[in-house]
Amino acid sequence: MSASDRKRDAKPQGPGQQQAQGGGGEQQGEGSYSGTRQYNEGLKKHMNQHDIEKEALDAAPKDDAEASEMEDAERVGRSKSKGEDSGMPGTRSGGKD
Repeated sequence: MSASDRKRDAKPQGPGQQQAQGGGGEQQGEGSYSGTRQYNEGLKKHMNQHDIEKEALDAAPKDDAEASEMEDAERVGRSKSKGEDSGMPGTRSGGKD
C-alpha cells in the first residue's frame, strides 16, 4: 500500500485523539488512562498525608491588596481562556447564552 493509499484510507481523528502507537493498547493524549490513574493516586496520597484545611488557609489572601491582586490575575486568566467560564459571548457563563 502506498503512502497516498494509507492517507486516503485513514479515519479522521477528533481533537485530542491520537492513533495508538506501539501496541500497548492504552489510550494516550488528552484522555490518557494511565495519566488519570497516576493523578488520582497522587491526589489521594496527598490528601491522606497533608492537612488540607491548613493548606487552604495558607493559600488564602493575607490582606485586601493581595486579594485584589489575585482577583486581577484570575480575570486576566479567564480573559485568555477558551473554556466555558471565559466570560466571552457565546459561552455558557458569558454573553447572552
